[in-house]
Amino acid sequence: MNRRQKAVLTKFFVVITITALMVTGMVNFKDWVNRSEALRAMEHMGKIVLRHRKEKGVIPSESYIITIKEQLEGHARLGDIQYRALWIDSESSEDEILAYVEHNFRSLFIKEGFIVLFLDGRVNWMDKQEFKTLLRSQQSPMEIEALQK
Repeated sequence: MNRRQKAVLTKFFVVITITALMVTGMVNFKDWVNRSEALRAMEHMGKIVLRHRKEKGVIPSESYIITIKEQLEGHARLGDIQYRALWIDSESSEDEILAYVEHNFRSLFIKEGFIVLFLDGRVNWMDKQEFKTLLRSQQSPMEIEALQK
């Protein structure tokens, strides 16, 4: 193989490597944007829930949440929200999970997990195991039975 052929092969492998890195980066960037948009939509929903709770003294019903969900910026990336208002009472702590949504990304950098809205309006990203442990500790036997049906 002469010198010119080696130079062409070297440049070819450099271009292929850079292209592969860029494609991987773009896929991961897309997942990061989707997660960020979903977090922002859940934060907006949390503000609406807190405002409703302050004005009316109770957390809104699930039908109200379904109605406002379509109005949230980024709602398409939010997904299927699981709303737990039925299981929350006046004795529930501010750390109680009010709503959550599962996201399964196929990213190298973002793991599968849940976007969680707490009763006090905080929104967090939690990995699957941490979320499941917290949710189990907050669920009543009646809620667990209802979810299994």
